[in-house]
Amino acid sequence: MTEAYIYDAVRTPRGKGKASGALYQSTPVSLASTVLRAIQQRNRLDTALVDDVVLGCVEATGEQGGDIARSAVLQAGYAETAAGVTVSRFCASGLEACNVAAGKVISGEADLAIAGGVESMSRVPIGSSGGALFADPSVAFPAHIVPQGISADLLATLRGYSRNDLDCYAFQSQLRAANAWRCGYFQKSIVPVVDLNGETILDRDELVRPNTTIEDLSRLEPSFAQMGEKFGYDSTAIQRYPEVEAIRHLHHAGNSSGIADGAAAVLIGNREMGEKLGLQPRARFRSFASIGSEPCIMLTGPAPATRKALKKAGMEARDVGLFEMNEAFAAVVLCFMEETSVSHDRVNVNGGAIAMGHPLGATGAILLGTLLDEMERRDVGTGLATLCVGGGMGTATVIERV
Repeated sequence: MTEAYIYDAVRTPRGKGKASGALYQSTPVSLASTVLRAIQQRNRLDTALVDDVVLGCVEATGEQGGDIARSAVLQAGYAETAAGVTVSRFCASGLEACNVAAGKVISGEADLAIAGGVESMSRVPIGSSGGALFADPSVAFPAHIVPQGISADLLATLRGYSRNDLDCYAFQSQLRAANAWRCGYFQKSIVPVVDLNGETILDRDELVRPNTTIEDLSRLEPSFAQMGEKFGYDSTAIQRYPEVEAIRHLHHAGNSSGIADGAAAVLIGNREMGEKLGLQPRARFRSFASIGSEPCIMLTGPAPATRKALKKAGMEARDVGLFEMNEAFAAVVLCFMEETSVSHDRVNVNGGAIAMGHPLGATGAILLGTLLDEMERRDVGTGLATLCVGGGMGTATVIERV
């Protein structure tokens, strides 16, 4: 069977997903076209050879609607023959896009594809696209669907994590991200966002708070307590988990992922196309998998998705050198490490979304690129990227350096 190789990976810096953020003036399609142009320029790519561009986007509505992948292809100046498709698996959309593109190459449908994702949370807020999962009682009530923040606090309650456990993890994320930026670990893949005059708008992740302390985190008020009590979400979750007497609300802005804007792109192709273009493969896709999980707690999918992907690769967790896992909430990562028996010294070694933000549709592709860069820096052979997913799912991808 044909192998799918990664030839390049780029991303924009992540901006604050608010009107005050640096990337607020950049449209979603301009962010997506920024990374597409970077892929073309860095690899001197004849874009007529690109079979498809697969982009993840969660809130595919308004400025992000209408198949933003195709719009980005056109704005980036690619050949008209390069197709574009937008996919959504909620928070794992960017990684799902990479898996879809890899699958196209493995099956022979495509010789060369670009995958990635985009999300402008400052311009298209989370929840903008609606959907039955969260709005239709005939779907939401039987599945005991609650907001993810309630699910995160439920998970922490069931697992017995303390507020200090969560804050200590968040503190480490900030320290690691600050160190990575200080040491230039992200520079290989960062593409600055510029304005119409070519002036740089943002060239580094905007949300990192290098001076964060445990004391700072301990003073933050829980974010989801009022929501859980006032709107009855706590009661809904407890109906599904009656062993919980009360949900302990422990997550807050400092130990949860930051709302962010950003985009990422990954160049994927078979060996023959790489040789034709004079490109050196950096890694190959070893396996990938997605699973469904219990939808009320919603956030426990990464461990079973990881086990499924590893089984397909004939591997176990101990065979993986580095892990990148989306830090949706601190409890999610603690749960993943506990379930897989993977120590923190192999997980998110340069920080994660708690420190740098989570631009929904782009994050999965960002994780894959970050993982590959660090594998090369440490001379590690294998790595795994994974994310939890809204509605109770998980996605994981195993890559191997070549």
